[in-house]
Formats: sequence, C-alpha cells, structure tokens
Amino acid sequence: MSGLSTFKVGLASPANTFFAIWMAKAGGFYNQNGLSVEIVPVVGGKNSGPDLESDRIQLMHIGMSSVVRANGMGHNLITIGSLSNIIRNSMFCAPGITTAKDLIGQKIGISSEGSETDPTTTLALRKLGVDRKDVQIVEIGVERLTAVREGQVAASLMGEPYRSKAFALGMTPLIDLYADHTPWLYSGLVVSQDFLKKHRDQVLAFVRGTVEGNYFALVNPAEAKKVLATELKLSDENVINQTYENFRAETPRNAELTVQGAQNIVDVLEPKDRNLSRYMDNSIQEELIKEGFFGKMQQKYKV
Repeated sequence: MSGLSTFKVGLASPANTFFAIWMAKAGGFYNQNGLSVEIVPVVGGKNSGPDLESDRIQLMHIGMSSVVRANGMGHNLITIGSLSNIIRNSMFCAPGITTAKDLIGQKIGISSEGSETDPTTTLALRKLGVDRKDVQIVEIGVERLTAVREGQVAASLMGEPYRSKAFALGMTPLIDLYADHTPWLYSGLVVSQDFLKKHRDQVLAFVRGTVEGNYFALVNPAEAKKVLATELKLSDENVINQTYENFRAETPRNAELTVQGAQNIVDVLEPKDRNLSRYMDNSIQEELIKEGFFGKMQQKYKV
C-alpha cells in the first residue's frame, strides 16, 4: 500500500503473547497508523542485538532478559512496551521424573540460548532447589512438548498453546511459574536505541496499532479465536479457548511495562549495570497517556 512505512517485526517463538500483533494486522490497525508491518522469523535471544542494529528488523517481540544480555555484549537495545508482565510458563517433565532431585544430571530443554526460556529456567530451578550447574541445558526449539513426552529431555518450560496441550494430556507441572504469577518482562517490544531516536514516530504508530489489536481482540472473541487458531495452527477447541483466555487474562492491554518485572530479570541475570533505565524506557507509554490515546481506546471499545 503506497504511503506506508515498512516496519519489520521479529518473531522468535509463535505464542499467544504475540497475539496483539497478529490481531492488529488482521484488523488493519497498523495501516491506519501509516505502517506496513511485516512479520519476520528470527532466532531471537543472542541474535536480537545484531538483527535490530543491522536494521534487518525494526522491532523484536522478546523478553527483557535478551535486552540485558545484548547490552552487556555492547549492543544498545531498549524495551518500550510489554505484552506480558508475568512468566506464563510451567515446567513439565518426562515420564519417571517426579521430584526436583530427579532432575540432577539430566537434560533440561530451552528454546534457544538467550531466549526467555533460558533465564526463566534458571529461576524455576532455583525455586526447586536445583543449581543450574547440576543439570545440562540444551536448545531444542519452540515445540518442546514432544521432546519431553518422548524423554529426549527430562523437563522443559512451556507456555501457551503447549501448556494447555500438556494439561490435556494429563501432564502435571513440577513447578508452575504461571500459577505463581511471577513478575517478569516476559514478552517485550524491543527496539534499538538508535532507531527509537531516529524513528520515534514509527515506534509510536506501532504501539498504537498493537494496543488497538489488544482491545479489538478483547471485545471480538469469536473473530479473535479464528485468528489465534490460524496463526498457531490450532484445531482443538478447548486448547483454542484456553489459549485465548490466557491472553485475555494476562496481556497488559495498553502494553505497559512493570518495574518489578524488570527488577526480577536483573536480579536473576546479575548484570554489571543494574540501572533499569538501561533496559526499559517508559516514555512511549507516557506520551500515549498524555495524548489521551488509551482513554480513546477504552471509549471506543467500551472496556
């Protein structure tokens, strides 16, 4: 469409935390804000800095732990919004693994090094009283349910839709970080500091479109579930409903950030620079509040 600015968004792990972006595209809200949004598959984690600073993508949907890691390696990334402020994962185990002690010396699956499953696995192990050095962390990709069920790994954290699929199979989590509602900037909207400085108008437009995608999904559940099923390749109605309800209950509708979620990440990763402003910037939120955008969304969608 002529007159629109191309804006590429990196997708590392298809999940319902990305749903607002899919919904905004389906509803045409990015186009209405002057953007032609393209979703680009990326590895995420350790590649987030190079991908964003090379302008291969303009924004990445990734947790703030990746920002902390990237900036520690000399990159200059910043989290400007969030689509999940709690950890939405539960740790499921292979047959025969029933206690924390059973994990000692075993393989624990994560999606990739530096992904949000990496530090949250560290946190889960700590809560179980297991030191990370006493297990073997292995990268097994996004779909980890099969690897756990077949015993390729002893355990792995899973979010939606795999969390609901695991429960449907009768699996019980060894530890449920989602049930604990552990604060964490788990699903951030991340850009390079340089891009934010040069193209702030595009970042504002993207957040406006994404937030309206949230509101639209909340008041149009039937249409939202169709989009969710298509994007996540779901056919089980119960899994679709549970995945949507998880989105509805836990997604910050205005893509707001939380300080406690950021602080928990810093506490786990223990970077040399513990200044939260190095990793998160609330100025986009403040600008949208000042212009009355969120109030307009509440009035338009009556929520």
